[in-house]
Amino acid sequence: MKIIIITQNEPFYLAKNLKYFVSLLPDHSKIVGCVVATASPFGKQESFIKKAKKTYDVFGFEFFIHYSIKFLKSRIDRNTKVCRVLKDNGIPIITLDSPINDKKSVDRIKYFQPDLLVSILGNQIFKAPILNLAPKGCINLHTALLPKYRGLMPTFWVMRNNEKYTGVSVFFVDEGIDSGPIIVQEKFEIGILTQEQLIKRTKKIGMELISKSIDLIHKDEVELIKNNTEEKTYYTFPTKRDVLGFKEMGKKFF
Repeated sequence: MKIIIITQNEPFYLAKNLKYFVSLLPDHSKIVGCVVATASPFGKQESFIKKAKKTYDVFGFEFFIHYSIKFLKSRIDRNTKVCRVLKDNGIPIITLDSPINDKKSVDRIKYFQPDLLVSILGNQIFKAPILNLAPKGCINLHTALLPKYRGLMPTFWVMRNNEKYTGVSVFFVDEGIDSGPIIVQEKFEIGILTQEQLIKRTKKIGMELISKSIDLIHKDEVELIKNNTEEKTYYTFPTKRDVLGFKEMGKKFF
């Protein structure tokens, strides 16, 4: 089964997880290309200066410095570079000159004749031309237990809301936001994890569940779990007040 990954050039966690995912890929499947968009870690494509300012204004000085140092390290550490991981594994990087739903982009991806699209941190909403491109559809990773915590930064919001448990979901993408039918989920206790530790854990589990989903799809053994809209909760980018509440509860970012 031929797979195309759709992702972004995220500098903090993605390269390590992509490397792990490649190692887990079932023998019957092959990654034939990867679309790598400009990084937008908080869900909105903005200039670097705007992203930096928003990070400082909302999350504060300590958070800003922590991730600034991580970002600077990522500029020199080859192990944090998404494109390097792809090249090391012989995976072609697919360059798009227009938004992903544009006909030029759709035709460019279609050229690789994928059976399945896999979105990992995809930062654009997919429309029908993309969703219908591959015979097996498009799957996506979400680091929460859908239908709860749709939207942005679920690892922040489950901690802000003092949830005891969270998890990871892999689902078929439709034209909504985190609304497609679920293929697999895994639930676990948050305990005393920091948000950074929770991010790392959910992403690692996510790579394992994507691999499992690919195997189930290949074998035609998927038993879909309903992503019930009536039970959904949806969250956007936090405010400074949300972050203050997070800290007042004794939660830690790192």
